[in-house]
Amino acid sequence: MVTRLSASDASFFRLENSATPMYVGSLQILRKPRNGLSYETLLATVEHRLPQIPRYRQKVREVSYGLARPVWIDDRDFDITYHIRRSALPSPGSDAQLHELIARLCARPLDKSRPLWEMYLVEGLEKNRIAIFTKSHQALVNGMTALEIDHVIADRTQKQPQFDEDIWIPAREPSDRQLLLGAFGEWIARPTQQAAAVRSALTEAVTNTGQLVDLGRRAADVARIVARGTAPNSPLNTTVSRNRRFSVASAGLEDFRLIRARYDCDINDVVLAVVAGALRNWLLSRGEPVTATTAVRAMAPMSVYADTEADSTSPGQAIGEVAPFLVDLPVGEANAVVRLSQIAHATETHPTAASLVDARTIITLSGFAPPTLHAMGIRVATSFSARQFNLLITNAPGAQKQMYIAGTKLLETYSVPPLLHNQALAIGVTSYNGTLYFGINADRDAMSDVDMLPSLMREALDELLEAAR
Repeated sequence: MVTRLSASDASFFRLENSATPMYVGSLQILRKPRNGLSYETLLATVEHRLPQIPRYRQKVREVSYGLARPVWIDDRDFDITYHIRRSALPSPGSDAQLHELIARLCARPLDKSRPLWEMYLVEGLEKNRIAIFTKSHQALVNGMTALEIDHVIADRTQKQPQFDEDIWIPAREPSDRQLLLGAFGEWIARPTQQAAAVRSALTEAVTNTGQLVDLGRRAADVARIVARGTAPNSPLNTTVSRNRRFSVASAGLEDFRLIRARYDCDINDVVLAVVAGALRNWLLSRGEPVTATTAVRAMAPMSVYADTEADSTSPGQAIGEVAPFLVDLPVGEANAVVRLSQIAHATETHPTAASLVDARTIITLSGFAPPTLHAMGIRVATSFSARQFNLLITNAPGAQKQMYIAGTKLLETYSVPPLLHNQALAIGVTSYNGTLYFGINADRDAMSDVDMLPSLMREALDELLEAAR
């Protein structure tokens, strides 16, 4: 079936470059079962779920002369073994070695001549563990009609559900002539939209504040964020290289709930305060000038409830969208509680504050939506100019019970967000089974010391815990 890319999908497809590939990444750490998780088992698991995510068997085809946006077409040569790959660390592989592998995989662009995703089964990890790293192009995941692959391969029980036999017959690939005729038909029906598509194809430049805004980003959000102007100067903003560093941190959700209750704020406020404290000490360790008014502006998209009332038996369905949220992290403030108070105030005055996903929802959320929610957060961020904020922080609530992938126990889950233009750091936060997991992606040259951040986050959290007790 031939379907034209939406304006936002087309902009993601065309905007990326070799230094800033536009993907949604996730790293899952699993307990190695007694018989191991075979490559063949993972292949079969993913293959059974592909009918739920048909885009994962489609590729992008450009229209001649740029007369219309590209189209999704079935990949008649689809080979799942090309997309699901096997890798191994020198046993016993350490977490540091795993993170170095993830950093190298993050730097590689996806093959645009094939369906835009990859999955790696990583074996040899110490402590009887294995890892799965997934990378999907941002154009592939819109959170509405197209979910991220890790969203659909996770199960709530160790026993995998039964699926009907999937008999997939790819549609015939259209000829250039057919695509041109389709484009001409759209020119006749919608000339203004087609003219805009040609302009973007000819210039190969779509402003970040343009196409996605046209696709439904509320005018009030846009006006409010544009009015904030450019972000403060920061060492986080520099030319980004093609190379990455990746690190992780984790902390018990109960600690964040304790601080939340003590200071009557939101868990997301505590997360941002912890990041702010860590960035403050990182700047000081580098000898950067930090005054009382120094701030780092974060784009921290927030999950919000749908307008309609959700079924009480499926609280996970209550999340209707992800809203943009620009917040100045007060890294110049020395007092951790004051930092938290300033961030909480910014949240309270945000128009969507009444519909934020609160702590109770995080605890009871069903399903495994984080990969798709992170993708939606990245979409929100890239709908605005990267000059308006210093870094991206996505925060996605996940299932608060044990989950399984291919019958294998899921221990930890980390988002691997992409770096945006001239931004050396991106952080993805995922709550799962009583723990918050921080995935930290950084430019290898600009932040060679990114491994400091996990311990600095721990220090910032301990500071708040000590004050709360």
